[in-house]
Amino acid sequence: MKKSIKAGFAVLTASALSLSGLAVQSSFAAVKHTAAPVTIVWYAGTISGNGLRADVISHFEKLYPNIHVKVVAEPNNTDTTRAQLISQISGGATSPDVYLGDVIWPGQFGSMHLALPLNKYLPKSFFNQFAPGLIAGASYKGNVYGSPWFQDSGFLYYRKDLLAKYHLPVPKTWEKLQQEAKFLLNKKAVKYGFVWQGASYEGLTCDWMEYLTDAGGHVFNAKGQPVMDSPAALHALNFMRGLITSGVSPRAVTTFTEPNTMNLFNAGQAAFLRNWDYAYTNSQTKGQSSVIGKVGVAPLPTFAGHGTAGYATIGGWDNYINPHTKHLAQDLLFVKYLASVQGETILATKASEIPTNNAVQHNPAVRRLNPVLSIVAEQHLIARPSQSPSYAKVSQAIYTNINAALSGQMSTANALKQANSQLASAQSSSSL
Repeated sequence: MKKSIKAGFAVLTASALSLSGLAVQSSFAAVKHTAAPVTIVWYAGTISGNGLRADVISHFEKLYPNIHVKVVAEPNNTDTTRAQLISQISGGATSPDVYLGDVIWPGQFGSMHLALPLNKYLPKSFFNQFAPGLIAGASYKGNVYGSPWFQDSGFLYYRKDLLAKYHLPVPKTWEKLQQEAKFLLNKKAVKYGFVWQGASYEGLTCDWMEYLTDAGGHVFNAKGQPVMDSPAALHALNFMRGLITSGVSPRAVTTFTEPNTMNLFNAGQAAFLRNWDYAYTNSQTKGQSSVIGKVGVAPLPTFAGHGTAGYATIGGWDNYINPHTKHLAQDLLFVKYLASVQGETILATKASEIPTNNAVQHNPAVRRLNPVLSIVAEQHLIARPSQSPSYAKVSQAIYTNINAALSGQMSTANALKQANSQLASAQSSSSL
C-alpha cells in the first residue's frame, strides 16, 4: 500500500496521508486546469442498465474535460468481483483506479490495504453529506474506506387494500404487526401473515440485525468482543421464533430467501413482507404480480417502547480507491462527484436507485418518484458487523445459529451462546 502514487500534476506519496484539506483542494484545482489529459479506470458493474454509468461519466467529463473515465465492467457475481480485485490489487496493480464494491467489504479490504483510507484525503464535510449510518458501515478501525454511492435497505411492504378493508393502521411496532397479521389470518384474508428471509444464508444475517438492533442489542461491543448472548438478543430471537410458533409466519420461512418471499407476496398470499427496495417495483410489474395497486411501503417497525421506526440493514455499493493508483487527485474528484448532489440526483432520477446523499434523499422531486424514495429519509440504518476482516465467518456464525433456533433445532438461549462462541473464534481467526 505504501508505494508512491502519482497524480497527473504532482507526486503524492504515502506521506500524503497528512495533507491538509487546503492542500488537497489546491490539488483538485490544479487538476481542473491542467492541460495534460488523464484517463482513469472505473471498475463498475451494471447499475439499472449501462446507461446510468454513461450518464454520470458524461456529466463528470463536462465538468472536468481533462479527465476521461473508462468503464471496465465487473462480473455479475459479487464474489467473483471480490476475488479478482483482491488478486489484482494485492499484486500491486495500479488499475482499476476506482472500483465499485459491496458495503460489507471495508473490514477485509481495509485490513488487507486493498483500499485507500478516504478520510485521510477528504474533509469531514464530505462525509457529513451522507445519510446517517452509512459512513459507520463504510469504516474500519476509525478509517473510512468506501464512499457510499447507492443504498439498499429493508422495508415493510403491506397489503394496503386489506388494511383499509379491516380499518387497520400501518404497524409501527413488531408487536402490532404480529397482532394485525394474526387478525387477517383469522379472517382468512390471506394464507400467510408475514413472510421474511429466514433461511440459513446472508439474508438472515440482514434480517437478524434489524430485530437485534431494535431490541437494543449488538453483535460486538466497542472493543470488538462478541456480545450477542444478551437479554436484548434473547428478546429479539424469542420474538422471531414466536412469529413462527404463533402461525403468523409459516414454518417454511426458515427456508425462505428473497425470491420465495417475493413470489408469495406477489401471488397475494401474504399480508406483510420484509424485503429490499426492489420489491415495490417488482410487486407492480404486470405479468408477475396479482397485487398491482394494492401495495404500500413503510419503514420497518421496531419493538414497543423503542422509538417510532425500526432499523433497516444497509445494503448497496460503495466506491473505493485503489491504493496503488497513479491518478489519486483525479480519482478523488471522481469519487467526490459521484457522491455529490449532482451525481446522486442523476442516480435517483435516471435509475430510481436510493441515493446516499442526505440532501438528495430529502429532495421533494426525488421523493415523488416512487413510494420507496418517498420514505427512505425516515429510516434508521444499521450496518452488518462487516468491520471484521473475517466477516464471512462472522455472518455464518450468525445465520446458522439463528436459523437453528428458528427451526426449533435448539433453544434460543443455546443458539445465542453458540453463536457468541463462534463469533469469538471468527474474530481470532486470520483466515478470510
